[in-house]
Parts: sequence; C-alpha cells; structure tokens
Amino acid sequence: MPFPIRVSDVMSSPVETIDVDETVAVAAAECFEKDIGSLVVTDEDVVGIVTGMDLLEALATTHEPGQQPVREVMSAPAITTSPETPVGQAVATMQGHEIARLVVLDDDELVGLVSTDDIIRYVPQVFHRYEVQEESDAVSNSYYQARPETAYEKDDWSFECSRLSETDTTVGDKVEFSKTLSEHDVERYAEVSGDTNRLHLEEAYAEETRFGKRIVHGSLVSGLISAALARLPGLTIYVSQDLSFLSPVEIGEQVTAACEIVGTFGQNKYELTTDVFDEDGQKVVEGEAAVLIDELPAE
Repeated sequence: MPFPIRVSDVMSSPVETIDVDETVAVAAAECFEKDIGSLVVTDEDVVGIVTGMDLLEALATTHEPGQQPVREVMSAPAITTSPETPVGQAVATMQGHEIARLVVLDDDELVGLVSTDDIIRYVPQVFHRYEVQEESDAVSNSYYQARPETAYEKDDWSFECSRLSETDTTVGDKVEFSKTLSEHDVERYAEVSGDTNRLHLEEAYAEETRFGKRIVHGSLVSGLISAALARLPGLTIYVSQDLSFLSPVEIGEQVTAACEIVGTFGQNKYELTTDVFDEDGQKVVEGEAAVLIDELPAE
C-alpha cells in the first residue's frame, strides 16, 4: 500500500552522540567500536556533527588526539531537518549544503540522523532526479507520433508520444498514458493478483486506516507506467524499475503515467524517469526504469 516516504521512514535512530568537550581520541574510538560513520555533537543541545573523515584528518595532523576537543574538528552548526520532511526535500538540503548527513530534530529533540546511504537504500532514484532535472527541463518537443506497438486501444484511454527524431529513439523522448482507475479495475486486479487487502475492497475497514477510505492498489497505479512504456516506438522490454509511492490514489480517479528517456547505456538500452500523476497534476509515484527497445517484429 502506498504512503508518503518521509525522513522518519529512512533515518537511523537512536543516534550516537558525543559531548562537545570530549576528545578526538575518544570520538574516534567510539566510531571504531560501534562501526559508525559519524557522531552528533551536543552541548545540552545539538551543536554540530563530527564524521569519520573529520576524525581521520584530525588524527593525521595532531600529535595529541587525547587533548584536542571535538569542538575543534566538528562541522557546525548542524544542518537539521524534521521527521516529516519528504526524502526528496532532504536530498535537496544535502546537496545545497554539500553534505551527506542531516540531523533530525522533532521539536528540538534529537530523534535521528539521515544520510545519503539511508536514502539510497530505500529510494535510490531520488538522487538521480537532481542530476537529470536540469537537462530534462531544457528539452523541447519537436513533434508527436503514434505507432502500432499495442494490440488494441480503448476510447477511455489516452496517450501521447513526443519525439525529438522521426527515426531514432533518443534522450528527451517522452510518452504519457492516462486512464481512470475504476471500481471494476480494483476488483479485477485483486482477483488476478491475489492482493485482496481489505484496504482496497472494504469501505468500513478502510475508514479506520490512516487513509480514511479505500484506495487503489499501489501496484495497479504503477502498472500504468508499463502501459506508457508499451507505447514508446519499438518493442519495449523492462529491465529494471525503482519506485517510490508518494500518496494514495482514490478509486475512480484518472491518473497519468509520464515516462521520459534521460540516458542511454548503449545497445538499445535506455534509462527513463517514470512518474504517475493524479488528475490534479500531483505526483503520486516517482521512479526510474531501465528498458531495452528492440525493432518491431516484421508483420
């Protein structure tokens, strides 16, 4: 079942701390013994953070690590975030400050530490979005084209394929597919997949959950990504897919999967952003995929 991924979902907790007046030698020993990469530095309140790299540099340059206080080698002030911050926003903060860790405070209380490693473990595509966004936004579409990759279409489906070249698949090509996810779709998906979670099928039960109502299966929503990819020119074959579910989709809501080629690995293998939007244009699924695109078989 989908739900927004927040810092609280991926952070490390509890957090190892050290007093600001403790020595570099003690801090290094703490990191080594507990096999951790950083310590939050406190002086009643959080005042900074010291990483393993900070400590290594200090040990390499000081002759008396047992005398040098942590306050002299720590990074301060600590850059903080809240447990409810979306992970994408946390990444933006890290990149803006050129750091790999954020201290997590809840009403000034230290509750966790979130690092790039924590986020990559759960939602690896979040980082790459910031790498490709500028290039992606700069791409303009030249024309639209539809080709017969699918066996059939329905009147209540819609799709649009935007290409930069009439003959070649290239970075910047986009495809969108829209469909209303109906009560019938949810019931059929439950039957076919075996996912009969009551959250999707029983209103009274769903009202008692965090969502307050029945919602569409997350994998049914993300299935529209596959539908969009099927409408790229050529025979598209899934290789891999990373997804983050950002918010639920209501039954009866129209959603749109939007896929854009953002890179190529050579030999007809491509990297794409794969997102799904609700009818208000809000992103409900964010992802990245790798696909192979072969020539269509001869008729």
